[in-house]
Amino acid sequence: MKTTSMIRLRMGTNDAHYGGNLVDGAKMLQLFGDVATELLIINDGDEGLFVAYDNIEFLAPVYAGDFIEATGEIVSQGNSSRKMVFEAKKVIKPRTDISASAADFLEEPIVVCRASGTCVVPKNCQRKNK
Repeated sequence: MKTTSMIRLRMGTNDAHYGGNLVDGAKMLQLFGDVATELLIINDGDEGLFVAYDNIEFLAPVYAGDFIEATGEIVSQGNSSRKMVFEAKKVIKPRTDISASAADFLEEPIVVCRASGTCVVPKNCQRKNK
């Protein structure tokens, strides 16, 4: 059985770091960290620790007002390590060209970031999969 997780949230103006309301790419990594934490709780009953990313690809810009869906999956396990893959997609984008509150649900979500990394749950903290 695959262990997966998904969160969806709206990027606010407080997330915008650059001109034109562009959101810092590090925000996607923060979302992946939250997804990883949920994956470890589901899988092991413990939050664990994120050790490293081995690949990160920023594929499209993210702006304040965009709704981002971040997903993750555990793809392999060692004694304490958990290899994970992540993807963030833009699923709703604002349409301020129409009005201040207009937005479009994207029939084809836009992949904005992909990453893979490794988390660790110390053996003495693993409450599941024993």
